[in-house]
Amino acid sequence: MIRLLVVEDDENLRYNIKDGLEITVGGYDVILAVNGKEGLEFWKEERPDIILADVDMPKMNGFEMVEYIRERDQEIPILFISGCKSSRDITTGYDLGANNYIKKPFSAHEIDAHIKALLKMRNETRRKNQSNLQKIGNFTLDAPNSTLRFEAIKTISLTHREAQILQELCLSKGEVVKRTYLLEKYWDIPGGEDFFASRSLDVMISKLRSKLKDDPKVKIQVIKGMGIILVDPTIPKVK
Repeated sequence: MIRLLVVEDDENLRYNIKDGLEITVGGYDVILAVNGKEGLEFWKEERPDIILADVDMPKMNGFEMVEYIRERDQEIPILFISGCKSSRDITTGYDLGANNYIKKPFSAHEIDAHIKALLKMRNETRRKNQSNLQKIGNFTLDAPNSTLRFEAIKTISLTHREAQILQELCLSKGEVVKRTYLLEKYWDIPGGEDFFASRSLDVMISKLRSKLKDDPKVKIQVIKGMGIILVDPTIPKVK
């Protein structure tokens, strides 16, 4: 069941959309709001899957509502209803965070097609983001966004290179990673021989250890003459 929030001040259009999607198309639970202010209240309370909104409404217009939502939620798909809007209005809507526009008049099946396409894109993005996450003990590493999440308690910021190095150690599944390999790949040092780059790697490892200290089972060990290894009981070792 798709939970759709429709924010529209035209009563006839509101109920036509509701009846069209719930009865004609099916598979929808449609929540109705008469303006942007009420739309925000329902967005907070009902947590819909997607929002369909007009622009020109009393009390709070669609642009103001979407701007508020986008500051707090970057994920929910938002579809604007467009009448005879100027290209400037359409550009403004996209700049504020709308995912698409649908022009009046429209059928329930046309709205359904737009909604299904946006939800499919959102789900694909979620799957992609999920595949970029690595578990390290009680931490979750999000290397593309350079963050390290400890349980549900706090989020730790990493530098881009710290995230790369930690991901490299994690993907090595408990095996030793050679220092020369890391220096060649992430410092662009041919042969991996450079005093200052090597010192920079040591400093980075020290900082990563500090950021991982909340889980005592997770350790980064430097094996002299060999390289660096991430010790984490949750990472299956290569047989």
